[in-house]
Amino acid sequence: MTTKRSVFYWCLFDWANSSFPTVIGTFVFSVYFARAIFGEETAGSAVWGYALSFSGLVVALISPVVGAVADNTGRLKPWLFIFVLATIGPTALLWFALPDPAFIVFALAMVIAGSVMFELATVFYNALLPSIAPRHMMGRVSGWGWGLGYFGGLACLGLCLVGFVQPDTPWFGVGRDEAAHIRATAVVVAVWFLVFSLPLFLFTRDKPPTGLGIRQAVGKGLATLLATLRAVRSYGQVVRFLIASALYRDGLSTLFAVGGLYAAGTFGLSFEQILVFAIGLNITAGLGAGAFAWIDDLFGSKRTILIALAGLSVTGIPILLIEDQNMFIALALVLGIFVGPAQAASRTLMARLSPADMETEFFGLYALTGRAVAIVGPFAFAVATDVFDSQRFGMATILFWFVIGGVILLTVREPVTRD
Repeated sequence: MTTKRSVFYWCLFDWANSSFPTVIGTFVFSVYFARAIFGEETAGSAVWGYALSFSGLVVALISPVVGAVADNTGRLKPWLFIFVLATIGPTALLWFALPDPAFIVFALAMVIAGSVMFELATVFYNALLPSIAPRHMMGRVSGWGWGLGYFGGLACLGLCLVGFVQPDTPWFGVGRDEAAHIRATAVVVAVWFLVFSLPLFLFTRDKPPTGLGIRQAVGKGLATLLATLRAVRSYGQVVRFLIASALYRDGLSTLFAVGGLYAAGTFGLSFEQILVFAIGLNITAGLGAGAFAWIDDLFGSKRTILIALAGLSVTGIPILLIEDQNMFIALALVLGIFVGPAQAASRTLMARLSPADMETEFFGLYALTGRAVAIVGPFAFAVATDVFDSQRFGMATILFWFVIGGVILLTVREPVTRD
């Protein structure tokens, strides 16, 4: 039986896990690695990117297998808990990554391990959605969770900045020698993730166990996955959605990856302005995800995604043409409103399209397809920017992925939602 409390605790997990990509992946530790550990920002950023690409490849290869095995054990929370702990461990160990090139390999190893475990945990978390929310409310619950995640990442980032990064005297007696105040943010993320994820494990229901032991589940899971791949034609709606979502999600990923570069290079935003700008984008994206959650359940996930992609495209065109910095910021904040709904409604539609008792396997395939094309968007941006010597032409390639993904999505037939 679904309760408001269980829905809240499921959404709270989004608040918990968003700390990892926000602090470790984007704003704090990635910069610390490039500048202080590697010692050369441009080359260090490239190495960081290669490491994340490798972790994505690992996720793409093993997520469908792990998902198929988990579906045959029934219960998902034990798997999720294992991968959460496996994310927290390497994250906390980044405390020992001193600002010295001798720690390059150690830091990258911990980041790769943490990133892989984080992505696998997300597969199981997403697959819990049908157990937490009734089908007629999945859009709202997914949107609320995604929106709360944006604010959770910002809250953890704010805590790190106020308590450790910016003050002359960091909290808890953490000094600034050997960048201890920066390294401490990794510990903050580990504690944050653990504390705010616990209610999900303690107070929500899980899928019932199948009664199979782990060895039997592995054998049956692998057989099921192979059978699914052989019979992929019978899952035509799912396949088309996986292709469509992989394309427009690649556009979103590219937008996140190069948006700051575009803001700085084309409009001259300083690092401090970009940080404030990023906070604003996260706020509008979170509000958009929460607001469009109702549209998802009223009009369907497919329509919600199409509306979001149309909003991203229509708002993106003038952003490519204008010259004024203030107009750019205003339009970009409007564009952020449509980012959250595109992601949240995609999770909902994947849950609705997945066959019963195979949700984790299909969310594994969802992760696989997303990672399989993840390199295409950034590559197209780089080529267009290089050939035309303009970031505007590079950013224009992102609109292409939104449009092509949306056109393919039009061919997907969404299941009828029932209570």
